[in-house]
Amino acid sequence: MTAGLNTIIYPVKDIARAKALFSALLETEPYADEPYYVGFKDAGQDVGLDPNGHSRGMTGPVPYWHVTDIRARLAALLDAGAELLQDVTDVGGGKLIASVKDADGNLVGITQDS
Repeated sequence: MTAGLNTIIYPVKDIARAKALFSALLETEPYADEPYYVGFKDAGQDVGLDPNGHSRGMTGPVPYWHVTDIRARLAALLDAGAELLQDVTDVGGGKLIASVKDADGNLVGITQDS
């Protein structure tokens, strides 16, 4: 099974300013606009703004790879030497996310839709 890269999440400190910037960049309004998350869709790509990202260890944008079995893929990443940052978490509607850090300090997210 291959993973697809369709989502990138940016940690932001000022969600209103970030929303204005990405609305201008993408020339569209967000499909999700909540105090805890703002999401845009552009050409099949999800772009998310997370005001809590910094507190969860995000140091910059995190690509989220879409997988069909998040727990198996997370276990494989950990077996390959990744460091766990966020265990599998349901973020609503059955959507699961997890994230790791590789040996070079790069953040890698994985997600599974319900």
